[in-house]
Amino acid sequence: MALALLAGAVVALANLYAVASRSNDLSRAGTIAAILASQKLEQLRGLAWGYRSDGRELTDTTTDVAAHPNGSTGGTGLLPSPPGSLLANVPGFVDYLDRAGAWVGTGVTPPANAAYVRRWSIGLPPGSAGDAIVIHVVVLRRGGEARVAAGLGTHFETALLTGVLARRAP
Repeated sequence: MALALLAGAVVALANLYAVASRSNDLSRAGTIAAILASQKLEQLRGLAWGYRSDGRELTDTTTDVAAHPNGSTGGTGLLPSPPGSLLANVPGFVDYLDRAGAWVGTGVTPPANAAYVRRWSIGLPPGSAGDAIVIHVVVLRRGGEARVAAGLGTHFETALLTGVLARRAP
């Protein structure tokens, strides 16, 4: 009888360990996704969006924020993104990162070593006269993007951040 109780306790502890291990993995992936989303949001918020000294609008429309190193030209900067850029890999609005969060590529198809897919969209808020933009950044663990695109909802391995940039008069 004692052996049966001991065996039951060991099985329960093994199951508890498996659940705790999976929960720890999900928490780690979610934390990394949130950090990666925050990094991209801050990078986009750091691009030029204001007024020149003569009063004309100033908008960065050339920085390639999907490439590495940051700051290269030939990109989309803060141009409005096409519809669906958070749901699909749209060139200029997606990049890929490895398990450690290091940049590994961009484009429609993720590289083999990509662990995270990071997408962003840029648009005008409803009723805006062009003096503000809304930036959304979503980071998905590779494989999770298919669930989101299929309308199956999000997962703990996903991070979504939103920010607003407003032009300020000089």
